[in-house]
Order: sequence, then structure tokens, then C-alpha cells
Amino acid sequence: MTPVEVAHRALRAAQAHAERSGLLRAPTMPAPDLAAAAKPWIHRPSVEEVGGIETAPYLAAAERIAEGRLDVFALRELELGVPPRWNRDPKTGIEAPLAFGKLLDYRDPDLVGDIKYLWEPNRHLQLVTLAQAYALTGDRHYFEALATQLDSWFIACPYGRGPNWSSALEAGMRLINWSIAWQLVQPIADEAFRNRWLRSVYEHAHFIRHWFSAHSSANNHLIGEAAGLFIAGVTWPHWREMAEWRAAAKKILEREALAQNAPDGVNREQAVWYQQFVLDMLVLCLLAGKANGDWFSADYESRIEAMMDFIASIMDRGGNVPMFGDADDGHVVRLDPDRHGESEFSPFRSALAIGALLFRRGDFKLKAGRLDDKARWLLGAHTAAEYQALDTEATRLPQRQTFPEGGYYILGADFDTPNEVRAVVDAGPLGYTSIAAHGHADALSFTLSVSGREFLIDPGTYAYHTQERWRQYFRGTAAHNTLRIDGRDQSEQGGNFLWLQKARAGCGLWLSSSEKDSFEGWHDGYARLEDPVKHRRLIELDKSTRRLLIEDSLEMAEGHEVELFFHCAEDCRVDAVAEGYLIERDGVALRLVLPANGATELYRGSLSPLLGWVSRGFDRRQPTSTIAWRARLTAPALLRTTIQIAQA
Repeated sequence: MTPVEVAHRALRAAQAHAERSGLLRAPTMPAPDLAAAAKPWIHRPSVEEVGGIETAPYLAAAERIAEGRLDVFALRELELGVPPRWNRDPKTGIEAPLAFGKLLDYRDPDLVGDIKYLWEPNRHLQLVTLAQAYALTGDRHYFEALATQLDSWFIACPYGRGPNWSSALEAGMRLINWSIAWQLVQPIADEAFRNRWLRSVYEHAHFIRHWFSAHSSANNHLIGEAAGLFIAGVTWPHWREMAEWRAAAKKILEREALAQNAPDGVNREQAVWYQQFVLDMLVLCLLAGKANGDWFSADYESRIEAMMDFIASIMDRGGNVPMFGDADDGHVVRLDPDRHGESEFSPFRSALAIGALLFRRGDFKLKAGRLDDKARWLLGAHTAAEYQALDTEATRLPQRQTFPEGGYYILGADFDTPNEVRAVVDAGPLGYTSIAAHGHADALSFTLSVSGREFLIDPGTYAYHTQERWRQYFRGTAAHNTLRIDGRDQSEQGGNFLWLQKARAGCGLWLSSSEKDSFEGWHDGYARLEDPVKHRRLIELDKSTRRLLIEDSLEMAEGHEVELFFHCAEDCRVDAVAEGYLIERDGVALRLVLPANGATELYRGSLSPLLGWVSRGFDRRQPTSTIAWRARLTAPALLRTTIQIAQA
């Protein structure tokens, strides 16, 4: 951290101690001016429209929530209670103390358990489902279930106390979901309940306004905090302060949308899940602002479109998106019914469906496929007809293959056809700000899909605050399709969300023609070794022969242990053959030919060493096949690997 950040953190700590000691007063809500009304930006269906909505999944999900059952990450059908125990981690059973939230160490698993499991139900996505069920049926049972949960939360989580007041981001996520639920249950006849809700809204907004993330922590958290405050200002314009808080939040959003997302549309966290997470918040603010005459700049909207363009470009024909960087599975909102923890529609395709309508992009529609319920709730009754009328060819832009600011390059052939080949190469920075919290040591790694099916994958994330060994593995170089030297990561980890040494990477060559795509990149992560090593990687796709060539060149003076890793999708069958391996699935076969003079080994669910795992969701992992090639090289070396793609 810089001296300025150290001073800022010291000042923050002093402020928190002063608040805990009572030297700074908790906010007192002024009388709300309910005549100051907002225009809704969530579209509550009319009686006629309800007839066209499949209500059964909403009602089934709402009944489970009303009974106190919820799916949270890897845990299904959790009995959270009626009302839930809001300060309890449902995974470990640890009850976090109602200590002063700003000074509570939520990273300590002995104190709070797994904070991700504790926080997720407190984002109140489930209240939106209850509100949707009420809006669809008018059944008071769902409103009463929502009110019971909220009232119990107000009692269990008093202002400033406990784990649910330790993060301004979590407060922002609650406000966004409260805003959606509020719009769907209006009018609220119970004046006393309405006032309790408004009081907590004011407290949340005050908390965020005076506790924004800064310096190395000003990543997606700052956008989430500003999004929550802006949407609160739009939804509840009942206090004079809200106008100032809303304006301050909008200023942050305008600035950070451009700062945290490169002009080519890549989120600077270098984590694809956070690309979607940030995009969701920016779109929600855009729609809430438009509905109330508070327009964002053209630059803001253009950056949103660029972010969607990147997602569409890395998405294969089957809707698969590489899992580069961290993913915690946390959602901003969920407007489609929760089907036991799994959405019927991927958030990436959902984002592109909305983008197709916002920007009249047929290529986004082509990637999204059908329209999901989220778009209907956000954009209104006319949405389905507009989407149906959107011509996928007339408004389709060419496939983008280079994202130089973000550092991603796409080699491929026959894009978006049954014969598609798509390889996505990572030559970008480690991550955002000085700590690069959500980046992985994956320089010059790549993913490969054929015919819309994944073959070589990024294995994901799995763990955050707990299970340190697994956290280190999934962030490390061995968990990616790249090269490792002397058993060390390209970048040196310094904690769950910190890097002590960061590799720099870049692209030195990109060529694309109808016959061949060629990428050459480099990174300096091993320049820190006593005998420095520079790694360069050439990847070429011959489109006519459907052959991928990978050449790794190592500039070094002395001997080093060198490893190459290839992580296969879990549905692949992997068999050893002469000179390498045969990787097969769904009628397609890849023949992987590895460099000569090395030893190879196939791992599946190995614990020593950790290899052969994939994580498709937070706190979930399963065995998969990982191919490792190893050799000790004593001079500058050139390693050649080929992948021949053919029908099985």
C-alpha cells in the first residue's frame, strides 16, 4: 500500500473507533416526504400479462422461501428458519457477534464462519422472489412472508452492529433488492411496517455514503456501493439528503464505469464473473435513471455495450464462457425464479438478451438465444415482441478477436456454426489496483472449445476466505493451461486477495487471415528468479487443417524444472496414446502431441499434488482430467505442442 492509503486506513480506523465509542452519532431519519415519488423502473405485470407468464416456478420458489428453505452456493435446501437467523453462517453454524460492524474482522472464519455463506441470504435476493409472487397473484401470504423476514432482519441486525454492517457493498446489494421488492409490493397498507422499512433504507444510504471503498479496495466494491446508493436515491427521494447522495453516487458510477472497464470492454479485474457482476449493476442504474429522467452519459452507455461485446466474443456457440479469474457466484439481483440454486438461463446470456434490446444488436440476440424473464421484468410488456422482431443478420456486427487493453485474443474458425473452433488466450494484466485481488496467475493460458463444447478449460475458483490451500491452488499457475517453472507461480501470492509480485504480460504479435490466426505473447513473471527466465508463447490455428500449434520458448542461462499443464473439461474422456493423449467428447476428438524428452502424467481428483479439479461454482468442485508434462531443461529451449481437431 502507498503511504497515502496507509494514512487513509488509519483515519478510517480512528473514525470507526470514535463511532463505536459514541463520539459520532448514529443517523436519525428525518420525517420522509412521501409526496416526493419516483417512477418505477421494474415493470409489474398487468392482469393480462400475468396470463402469459409461467407463474408456477415463481410460486414454488416463493413457498420454499416462506418456509425458511433456501439454496446457498453449494448447500441445497438449507433450513434457515422462520424467520432466518441472519447473523449465523449456515455452513458452519457459527453465530457472528453483534460487535461494531466496521471493526469486525469478517475474514476470520473462527469468528464469523464462511462470510460468503453468511452474507448471501442477507443480500435479500429471496425477498424479490416473494415480491414477484405477490405481484403475480395478489396473495397476501407472500407479502406477509416478505414483511416477516424484513422485520426480523431489522431486529436482528441493528444499525452498525454485526457482520451485516461490516461491508458497504453488502449494504448496497440489499438496497438494490429492496428497491425491486418495494416497487412490486406497492401500495403498502401497513404504515408502521412501511416506516420501519424506510428507516432502514435511510440508515443503509447514510452508511454507504460515509463508508465508500477507496484506494486498493476501490474495485467492483465501489461500483456496487455507488449502485446501491444511486438506486436508493431514485427509489426513495423522500429526504433532502437523498438528492445529494444520489448525485454523489452517480458521479462515482460515471467515473468508475470508465476507469474499471477498459475501452475495449474488458473489466480490469481480469475476472469474467466480475465482468458480468459489474455489468449487471451498471445496467440496473442506467434503467433506473432513465425511468426517472436522470440520464447517464453517452460514454457510460458505450462502455456498457463494449462490455457486452467482450462477453459475446468469448462466448462459444454452446453459450460457454471461460472462467478466467475469480468467481464467487454472488448475484446482484435474481429476477428469474430460483430453481434450487440454478438459474435456467446463464447470467451471461441474460445480459446479452438485454443488450440486444438496448443497443439493437442482432449478434447479441444470436448469442443470447431466447429472451429470459429478467428482461421482461426490467424492460416491460413490449419486450418480447421487440426481441422477436430484431433481425439477427441485419444488425449483426463482425466477430471481434482482439481486446488489446484487456489482453485477450481469440483464435478461431467457423464462428457460431456447428464446426466452430474457438481458443481464447489470456495475455492481460494480473488484475486491478495494487492488490489485483481477483486475478489469477494465468499469463499466456488459453481455453479451447470445439462445436460449442468445452475441451480445454480454466478450472475456476472454488474458495475465497476459507480453505487456504484450495484458494492458493485455483489461483496458481498449475491450475491453468500454461507453463510453470521450478514449481513456482508466475506471480507470488501474499494472501487470499493479495499478490506480492505480479507478472507483466503482453502480446507481441497478432495476425488473422482466412487461413490462419497467429498470437505471440510474453510474460516476465519468472524474471524474479535467481536465474531469470522469460517465457514467450506462440499459438497458431491453421483453419483448413484444424490444427493448433503451441510453441513455448524459454530464455534462460541455467537449468530449470519446467511443466506444461492442460486442464480438460469434466465431460471429456482422456486416453494416453503415442506421443500424447486423445481427448474425446460428443463425437469430437483432440489429439494432443506433447514435446519429446519429457515425462507425462494424467491426474484426476489428485490431492497430492493438487491437480485434476474443476470448480463450476463457489464452494463446489469435482474431479476432472489434467495432463502434466515435465522436464528439466538446461539451456534456452523451444517446446512444441500440437492439437489436432477431428471428428471422433
